[in-house]
Amino acid sequence: MKDLVKIFRYILPYKGLVLLNIVFHGLSTIFSLFSFAMVIPFLGILFGTQDLVTTKPELILSSIDSIKNYFYFWLSHIIIDKGPSFALLALGLLVIIFTFFKTLTWYLANHYMVPIRNGVVRDIRNQLFKKVSGLPMGYFSDEKKGNIMARMTNDVQEIEWSIMSSLEMLFRDPIKIIFFLTTLLIMSWKLTIFVFILLPIVGIVIGGVGKTLRKTSMVGQQLMGQLLAQIEEMISGLRIIKAFNAEKYIRDKFKDQNEDYTQLMNKVNRRRFMASPLSEFLATVAMILVMWFGGKMVLGETSTLTSQAFIGYLIIFSQIIVPAKALTTAWFNVKKGLASMDRIKVITDADDKIVDSKNAIVIDNFKDSIVYAGINFRYNESTEVLNDINLRIPKGKTIALVGQSGSGKSTLVDLLPRFYDVIDGQISIDGIDIREIKLESLRKLIGYVNQTPILFNDTFFNNIAFGLDNVSIEDVIEAAKVANAHEFITNTPGAYMSNIGDGGNKLSGGQRQRISIARAVLKNPPILILDEATSSLDTESEKLVQEALENLMKNRTSIVIAHRLSTIKRADEICVMQEGKIIERGKHNELLQKNGIYSKLHNLQIS
Repeated sequence: MKDLVKIFRYILPYKGLVLLNIVFHGLSTIFSLFSFAMVIPFLGILFGTQDLVTTKPELILSSIDSIKNYFYFWLSHIIIDKGPSFALLALGLLVIIFTFFKTLTWYLANHYMVPIRNGVVRDIRNQLFKKVSGLPMGYFSDEKKGNIMARMTNDVQEIEWSIMSSLEMLFRDPIKIIFFLTTLLIMSWKLTIFVFILLPIVGIVIGGVGKTLRKTSMVGQQLMGQLLAQIEEMISGLRIIKAFNAEKYIRDKFKDQNEDYTQLMNKVNRRRFMASPLSEFLATVAMILVMWFGGKMVLGETSTLTSQAFIGYLIIFSQIIVPAKALTTAWFNVKKGLASMDRIKVITDADDKIVDSKNAIVIDNFKDSIVYAGINFRYNESTEVLNDINLRIPKGKTIALVGQSGSGKSTLVDLLPRFYDVIDGQISIDGIDIREIKLESLRKLIGYVNQTPILFNDTFFNNIAFGLDNVSIEDVIEAAKVANAHEFITNTPGAYMSNIGDGGNKLSGGQRQRISIARAVLKNPPILILDEATSSLDTESEKLVQEALENLMKNRTSIVIAHRLSTIKRADEICVMQEGKIIERGKHNELLQKNGIYSKLHNLQIS
């Protein structure tokens, strides 16, 4: 039952369509039952065993016996007036009418199932994408990208194939089984009790196989995640793989994991395909046992069941076998799909630590200063990344962060837009703790240019206008000119509407960086974070872009991470970081005179 709750949680928004589906399946089953019920009087007329009812009975719609007797009176009237042949024809016409309504309602039931199946899968995809895009950066440090991609693609696809394709059977077949069993109970309660004892035994055998299938499927989906992670690493690291002649190593590693996955999926699919033959075999056993038990009732000295009623009973019972087989197959598929649903829940139930506080406020501008007060931060318990950072950044000033790789510079600036939250201490803007500011309004104040440009497989225009609404082409062109990107964009066929390729792979490193800078220029934020913004540029482009950035940084608060010390000589304050601490502060010339770490770094770069 707990497993079904997981499925119905996604189906709940479609309860109206579900109700229509159930109603039409119910009607389809009723018309189907009437069609099969016609067999009993048909056989009675054919073999001359049907007793005629000449006295008109009282019709009571709430009584099945009354309806049955009235029907036999109507049929007897036709036999007396028109003869048995005409009565058979009338029964045949009734069967055709009932069959027409049965197939019509069956179609309508499926008609309303289609938007449920497709809608649930769409909702799961949307939920996953929304959740992943909102998770904190720290989540992606622990999870492999390939594993996340596997959950968003393969696992969702498995849910669509395994659960959604079985959804109709989960709604339809229980209704059929209940209606058919109720009818059988009315026809012969003794024989039906025997069926009630028999069916749970069949269900227990099939359920045991389905339970092991779910566990094996879970392992299979995990292995698929590892395969996708290897593919992603191979594509992104292809240059290094080729440079180190590691093609054979990487192929062998993939081949071994792929073989493990193949062997496991062989096991899964063999168990999955066991569902149909196993249920068919058990259904045959059940049918033979019912025929044996019912035959004893017909052939016994005190017959409690007529021969035509027994044949009708077997026909209706045989109709239970089809939905029962389909239901067991569907349950096998559901068990397999639930393994994927469990993997998806790892993402949907992930703890989103970077969220708005209950009474978070909106701020529209930046008036005074940014303050880091007593900041400590670590990614895990064992590694201290930042230690007792105290820093005040007045409005309109430029603060530069320098130091060796791993000294904590990028982490320090990543705390400001709350990519991560501080462990101890507080970061405030105009005296307001950034954790008390709505994330959206906080990040609107900040422009970001990465050391490695992050671009999207889209046009120049959409990459520069990324995240902004109602942007004119004139504004984009002006931003591109400031970033010294307008000339090479206009020289590209299609100009601003030209696609730049996956990650901007149609562009040089310098061109990609200038597009990234143009994006920050267009956003026009009061606070700028420049993480090695000019490191990918050639000498000429660096000079032009540095000039553009200096113009952009006027009257704005800027935090600049730099390895090239020549780019930060005009900074209002330079902070030298080492092992997560600020060990020197001051202007360029002041730090040179101290003859400390900054002076050594400067001398190394000019030598």
